[in-house]
Parts: sequence; structure tokens; C-alpha cells
Amino acid sequence: MMYATLSGAILAEVLATTSMKYSDGFSRLWPSLATGLGYVVAFVLLAHTLKTMSVGTAYAIWSGAGTAAIALIGMVFVGEAVSAARILGVLLVICGVIVLNLGGAH
Repeated sequence: MMYATLSGAILAEVLATTSMKYSDGFSRLWPSLATGLGYVVAFVLLAHTLKTMSVGTAYAIWSGAGTAAIALIGMVFVGEAVSAARILGVLLVICGVIVLNLGGAH
């Protein structure tokens, strides 16, 4: 169950951050509301996850997966530069989360 709530927290954070891109500095109503709602949902689900998972592991997975997803969304959908260095950076973030998880997630 903890991985389900953590996955929901990651999804909500990614949707909120993506909405923030389209809020135009919080000058557009609907993307701005989606940003706020997404972060509230993300933090509630993350807080629920912390009841059964260590804070270091949960936060590493949440922030790492969110960072990797947003970087990929930026490159694939928003037109941000794609380079070997950026792809390597995303892969290193993912590897770091895996190593942290293997080294004591429970």
C-alpha cells in the first residue's frame, strides 16, 4: 500500500509541476489551480506514505522519480534541449533512487 500512495504522490507532483509550466507565472486560472491542488494531493499522499516508510527513502523516491519524470516531460513535450548529458543525468537520478531503495527501504 505504501508504494501505491507514494506513486500517487509522485503522479500528483508531476502533474502539479507540469501545470505550473502552463500557469504563465500563475496568471492563468486553471493551470494555477491545478498546480495548487496537485501539490496539496502530493503532500497528503506523501505524508500518508511516511506512516509506513522511512522519510529518507520515501523522499528520495518521491523527489528523484519526480525530477526524472519532469526532465523527460520537458525534453519530450515542452521542447527542452535533449543532450547526452541530460539523459545521463536522468539515468543517474534513477540509479540513485534504486540504490537507496536497495540499501534499506524497509
